[in-house]
Amino acid sequence: QLQLVESGGGLVQPGGSLRLSCAASGFTLDDYGIGWFRQAPGKEREGVSCIGTSSDGSTYYADSVKGRFTISRDTAKNTVYLQMNSLKPEDTAVYYCAAGFCLGSNFQDEGQPDFGSWGQGTQVTVSS
Repeated sequence: QLQLVESGGGLVQPGGSLRLSCAASGFTLDDYGIGWFRQAPGKEREGVSCIGTSSDGSTYYADSVKGRFTISRDTAKNTVYLQMNSLKPEDTAVYYCAAGFCLGSNFQDEGQPDFGSWGQGTQVTVSS
C-alpha cells in the first residue's frame, strides 16, 4: 500500500523558513512524480509544486511561490522536500504531498486528478 507522511510544519514568523518532508513507505518515490498541495481554511486545495520522477527531475511551481519555494528529492532517504523561504501569512495552510504524474501545470488542475495516495497533511502557520 502506498503511504506518504508529511512532516516539518509549524508556526513561523513572516519572512521565515520551513522545510517540509514527504516520506514514503511501501514504494519508491523515485518512480513517481510528487506534488505538494495546500488548503487554507475556507478555500479549495491548490497545487504548490511538483517534481517529476528521478529520471526526469523537472520541477514546476505555482506563480505564488515561485522564487521562494524549492522542491527536491533525496533518493537515499526516499523523501521529497519542500523548502519554503520568505514565508508570508497567505502561505498559511495545511500542506499535503501526493504521488502521481508531474507533467507541468497539471498539478494545478482542479481536484488534482493526476495525484493520489495523499498524506495526512502538516499545518503551516505564518504569523507574527
